[in-house]
Amino acid sequence: MQFDVVIVGGGLAGLSLACALRDTRLKIALVESRAPTPAIGWDARVYAISPVNADFLQKIGAWKHLDAERITPIYAMKILGDGGAQLDFSAYETGVSELGWILESSLMACELWENVKRQSNLTLLCPAAPRTVDMGENAAVLTLADGQRLSTRLLVGADGRDSWVRQATGLPAINTPYGEMGLVANFECEHPHRGMARQWFRDDGVLAWLPLSGKRISIVWSTPDAHATELLALAPEELCTRVAMAGDQALGELKLITPATAFPLRLMHVPRIVAPRLALVGDAAHGIHPLSGHGINLGYQDAKALAELLAATAEWQDIGSERLLRRYQSARREETVLMQYTTHTLRRLFREKLPGLKSLRNIGMNLTNALPVVKNLLVRYALGAF
Repeated sequence: MQFDVVIVGGGLAGLSLACALRDTRLKIALVESRAPTPAIGWDARVYAISPVNADFLQKIGAWKHLDAERITPIYAMKILGDGGAQLDFSAYETGVSELGWILESSLMACELWENVKRQSNLTLLCPAAPRTVDMGENAAVLTLADGQRLSTRLLVGADGRDSWVRQATGLPAINTPYGEMGLVANFECEHPHRGMARQWFRDDGVLAWLPLSGKRISIVWSTPDAHATELLALAPEELCTRVAMAGDQALGELKLITPATAFPLRLMHVPRIVAPRLALVGDAAHGIHPLSGHGINLGYQDAKALAELLAATAEWQDIGSERLLRRYQSARREETVLMQYTTHTLRRLFREKLPGLKSLRNIGMNLTNALPVVKNLLVRYALGAF
């Protein structure tokens, strides 16, 4: 079968790229091993979606179909250091209606999947898995496990941080394990959160409380492996007590509504995300610490940038040309490197035990909190205003 673009991976980045190419002349195939399924109750994996990415989801036709009762606006954010420092962000003070929104991963995935199922220029191959790939001068030929052969002018790896496409095509990835896990779970709260996200930099890691609809929160506790293992082994009532105490009991007593789970954390740098007939998007192209909440925002912006580049090419242009694809790589390098460097540096800053460093980092947070201009610049960057 002949295609212009073959996307391997039906996660959020791959699906959003497919949707963004819906009105182009391009013939697309999407290869995925299994369709997304709705979470039973509440999905423990949630994302903070920035306004610029909410706009992207709106433009590709997904946002308006999402269940509005499961979308929670963030009106404020409070960040607390490990020595009494505090940094506050407010939508009102920034001059916007929301700082962002909290959405469940499965909610977005299922809606994007329904969109691509209806897409006239797309062939959905599921269940399907890649077996081999031959990167030729004029086409990449992907052979699937069932023997089907897909010839394409451009192969896109959107298959996650352990990307088969990246490994099969020889693009190197530099992994730096953190020796930490990200523990996630959802809770009912005694008191309303009022749309406030909270984050604590603690001796045992970084704890984030993200608001869900009603009196519910989702947490991400980025913590050393041994501590994460200890938390996972706790009875639900004990875990609730530990999480509430770690968060200064800001929302009163907590009740567990989804079982806790955890995933290993690592920094992943991919020096080249393009090659002749090849481009990477999403977690296949980069990996960052979750303390920023920007992971899927980077992935959506990858999809947006690549889709815009492909849509703007003339019919006579070769969309698999490395010279053309380098424009996508250049467009995404600055934001990706900045977020990787920032999150990596923040993590190191709050994990180091050097004498006097604790006082310095907390003084820095308080100083930033006292400078409205600096705070406004930080939050506007996070909103995608630049």
